[in-house]
Amino acid sequence: MNEWESERSRLLATGAGDLARTALTNVVREFPHHESHWHHEGVAIPAPKQSHPCFYGSFDWHSCVEMFWVLVRLLRHHPELVPAEEIRGVLDAHLTAEALAGEVAFFTPDEHRNTQRPYGWSALLELAFETATWDDPDAARWSANLRELSALFVTRYLDWLPRATYPIRYGIHENGAFGLSRALPYAGHLADQGDPRLRLVITETARRWFGSDRDYPGSWEPSGADFLSPALAEAELMTRLLSPAEFADWLQGFLPGIADREPATLFTPAIVSDTSDGQIAHLHGLNLHRAWCWHRLAQSLSADDARIPDLLETARTHTHASLAQTTGGAYMVEHFLAYYALLLLS
Repeated sequence: MNEWESERSRLLATGAGDLARTALTNVVREFPHHESHWHHEGVAIPAPKQSHPCFYGSFDWHSCVEMFWVLVRLLRHHPELVPAEEIRGVLDAHLTAEALAGEVAFFTPDEHRNTQRPYGWSALLELAFETATWDDPDAARWSANLRELSALFVTRYLDWLPRATYPIRYGIHENGAFGLSRALPYAGHLADQGDPRLRLVITETARRWFGSDRDYPGSWEPSGADFLSPALAEAELMTRLLSPAEFADWLQGFLPGIADREPATLFTPAIVSDTSDGQIAHLHGLNLHRAWCWHRLAQSLSADDARIPDLLETARTHTHASLAQTTGGAYMVEHFLAYYALLLLS
């Protein structure tokens, strides 16, 4: 284990309890709430819990799903670090057949066909993957209850991706690379169960969208409200689809200057000037997303690749730029940031 891996383990051990507590608080916090769904003129907007009997908290739907992923992942992999029985109780109370049937009812109408695409879809499939692949009686029940909703989003992906001629590359929810990356584990699980359709269409789409990209303008990052790095989200996705040798060659063409720490903007943590401003505070998420991506890229290269030390050091500097903001701060940060912290640390 290298020095950075040891540090990640220490940070998780000291921070897991706070991450769990944040998620436990947020998933039952109905207000304030951001409702981004399309509505009919003259029809009152229902309270979040009416539309979303399971995922009504954490300011918005996709962030709530992410907080449930935080709880399940911590409970599954690090139960000794978190209030395990309390987490099971909250999961049991929310991931019920009745509540999830209500979620299906909301998303089924054609007017919501594109709602939460692809960020929320992938968050739900990520949650479904954690429960479906966990040998635990409670997880088996939660997985069964999630099955219809996850199948709905799989169907939506199968319909949308063949028609999506061009990727969306900017650094917020609609980013295509991040959505495909987070959906891939569940796609692999379905393939293992005999249904390879989602994995095949994600692989084909990713190669079509990104396989020939060269000389990416990473110096243009970040934009002022990014919580994803468009450049690194794309590179991280390609680590999942290419062999180490293929990826090393692709990365050299895509970001040819990284051996010299260029472009400098990708190696420099973003400055967050106002953590109470929800858009500016997105940049804390960007720093943690970059840290996760740099770590993933280093893991995906051959052990003797000369770029690895700089990638790991950059992951470390981005981590320490924003990890302390994950909990205990303004709700505009806290409603989502624990997800990126755990993505990085676990």
